Amino acid sequence: MLNFALIIGFLTTVLSILVKVVGFPDQIRKNYKRKSTEGVSTSFYILSFLVYLLWTLHGILQKDMVIVFGQGLGIITTGAVVYQIFLYRRKK
Repeated sequence: MLNFALIIGFLTTVLSILVKVVGFPDQIRKNYKRKSTEGVSTSFYILSFLVYLLWTLHGILQKDMVIVFGQGLGIITTGAVVYQIFLYRRKK
């Protein structure tokens, strides 16, 4: 029988991945189509990127692949937006 902590860990991972697979990619596509990040909060995405990076490093140090996978995906998606912020703002 599955224990409560395992169920919560699984649900947290699934929902975290959904946020990163649905939410952030929509912003990436919108930025790409407009070739602009106007209205996007630079501080939010940079802080989010750093948080995902630190959580991923924590997962690596704890040898917890659930954390590494879930938070690592956040590095990729927020990293893409941070890249777009600097790419499109430099072109102005």
